[in-house]
Amino acid sequence: MTIRFDEERIDVIGQNGGDGEHYDMVNHPPHYTQGGIECIDAMQAALSPEQFKGYLKGAAFKYLWRLDHKDEAKENAEKAIWYMQKLVKVLS
Repeated sequence: MTIRFDEERIDVIGQNGGDGEHYDMVNHPPHYTQGGIECIDAMQAALSPEQFKGYLKGAAFKYLWRLDHKDEAKENAEKAIWYMQKLVKVLS
């Protein structure tokens, strides 16, 4: 698994599935993309700016809240950071 932090994104790339494909489960989980559109982009387009900011804050809070209660604590912390970085970008 590779982890890289920078101002724009966190890379967490590991092998998922028996087909040998690698999925980025923090930045681009395959189950959140349909027809080439990521759910987060559709949500941003559908919500007002204030609603979207509220969603991002809530999502970060959710991942921090469950941090010690799920098997993938590190991945949940990385997801919380991802949502906070998205919020910072939206606020800029």
